[in-house]
Amino acid sequence: MTSHVDEQARQRIGLPEVLRRTWRACAIYARQCPSWFAATAVSSLFVACGPYVTIWLSARLVDELAGRRDPGRLMQWTVLTLVVSAAVSLATSAAQHWKNREGATTSWSHKRILMSKMMDMDYQDVDDQRSYDAFLNVVQNDNWAGYGIRYVGYIFDDLLTAVFRILGGIALSVSLFVADVPDGSPLDALNGPACGIVFIAVMLAIVVIASKCEDNGNRLWARHAEDARFGNRVFAAFGGYKSTWRNALDLRIYRQQEQLCSPMLRGNNTFGYHSVIGRLARGPMGAWMVAARVLTVGLTAAAYLFVCLKAWGGAFGVGAVTQYVGAVTSLFAGLSALLTQVGEMRNNAEFLGTSFAFLDIPNRMYQGSLTTEKRSDRRYEVEFRDVSFRYPGSRMWALRHVNLRFRVGGRLAVVGPNGSGKTTFIKLLCRLYDPTEGEILLNGIDIRKYRYDEYMALFSVVFQDFRLLSLPLGQNVAAGVDVDRRRAVDCLGKAGFADRLATLPKGLDTSLYRDLDKDGVEVSGGEAQKIAIARALYRDAPFVILDEPTAALDPVAEAEVYARFDELVGDRTAVYISHRLSSCRFCDRIAVFDHGAVVQSGTHDELVADEGGLYHELWHAQAQYYTTPAEA
Repeated sequence: MTSHVDEQARQRIGLPEVLRRTWRACAIYARQCPSWFAATAVSSLFVACGPYVTIWLSARLVDELAGRRDPGRLMQWTVLTLVVSAAVSLATSAAQHWKNREGATTSWSHKRILMSKMMDMDYQDVDDQRSYDAFLNVVQNDNWAGYGIRYVGYIFDDLLTAVFRILGGIALSVSLFVADVPDGSPLDALNGPACGIVFIAVMLAIVVIASKCEDNGNRLWARHAEDARFGNRVFAAFGGYKSTWRNALDLRIYRQQEQLCSPMLRGNNTFGYHSVIGRLARGPMGAWMVAARVLTVGLTAAAYLFVCLKAWGGAFGVGAVTQYVGAVTSLFAGLSALLTQVGEMRNNAEFLGTSFAFLDIPNRMYQGSLTTEKRSDRRYEVEFRDVSFRYPGSRMWALRHVNLRFRVGGRLAVVGPNGSGKTTFIKLLCRLYDPTEGEILLNGIDIRKYRYDEYMALFSVVFQDFRLLSLPLGQNVAAGVDVDRRRAVDCLGKAGFADRLATLPKGLDTSLYRDLDKDGVEVSGGEAQKIAIARALYRDAPFVILDEPTAALDPVAEAEVYARFDELVGDRTAVYISHRLSSCRFCDRIAVFDHGAVVQSGTHDELVADEGGLYHELWHAQAQYYTTPAEA
């Protein structure tokens, strides 16, 4: 549950800061969906002011019925009322249709804001649990009640409608206060300015109190954001787990739907009848909302009382009663809605702070300015010079005093136990992180001085946890919409996927998986790995890196995959990361990592011969899995 300290922090946000955050959120949101804001403005205008047109015309018609009853005049007012009302109704419907059409994309626009930030962030921040927690808080606030940047859209809509209602109400009700009761009437005291001031003061008091009641109810709802976020996390984790077909095997074998998912969902009582939020809804939160509605009814009663007294005194006819009651009621309802939206801005301001905390994570990695040399001979040389690294927030060194030089066109294998620093070494090589100490050189120049995007383009990487998308096969290979079909087919063939490609009904246009296409195909783990390798070949980068993408295969099959890939990389420099040594015997150099340091370096034969070394120990520990009986 959110602490009392959190509630006090929310109360300390002043109105200027509330307005600043709301304005900034509107600006961010408007850049993503400007058409929605335009459509909402037009729709709000017609929704708020359209009824006033009907009220004014109806008042004229009623006046004629109560007065001269001229058939010609009655016909004119009737036709005009019908035509104008139909035109306003049609325009209102068209504006709302436009708004709804544009609104269908707003949810995606909000996601695009977050995804754009995630893609623009330094990888070291993306990889940081604190950044991920900040991202999850933003998403869960939005999932719970729309709070955050998307909520300013609701506020904008209601606020603009309230403003238009106020302006329209003023235009139609101002004559109420200047229409005098005839002298000598028992009610001529209503002509004095004091009476009008008292009426306005009473109406404003009701509006302020009603708005305050509603704001109190909304604040009780908003203060339990932490409870709601946890509830949403549980639902997100377990609510859809049983409906995902990829989980079907584990669900049935281990009866997870009965033993894990259902108990977790039943045990999470965040939004249940007997939950804290449920008790609030039946108790103080509900009471505040009921009080606001009761006061709103009192607002209408006060408007009827004042207008009818002036009409009874003879200040105007019965038709004007219709106009003034509708206009005054709508005017003060608009004021109430305006104050309510100010309260909603205050409630949302804290959640905007959460959103901005994520969006304002700075990019600290230097982007560089030097252009990488475009060499047709692929002669790029990389050197790790006394490189040490520890992850942000950690006191332990992931790498320590690493010195390595890549021979151009060579084959470097990086091996070692789990947690020895192999993947960290690749992250530094690809400049996903910068070294904490030391430097990495490309052709003798610190890689931080090169343009970041150009340096990244030098590498093709197949990560251990690579991902393929539910898109056509060709787009997966090209990693883009534009596909060089001949080249994609060639790379798939080199990766050993030619036979499977020949069986696909649409060739390169065959969708992988069935998430988006009912005719999509499911590929096995081995087939997916071949597609990932084809993707690396398609990029045709000078450096090719395999970071244990075949860890799920048996050692002999993994060695076969690496041997095939070694034939394909040609004159490119290749780096192979593995904790299994059978796959690296063909490499001309092997670096052995242990506890973040390079403890051995040499050829396979040299390292096996060193009986006191780690490589010798690892090799003989694994030999039973990948040596033939003759070799044993």
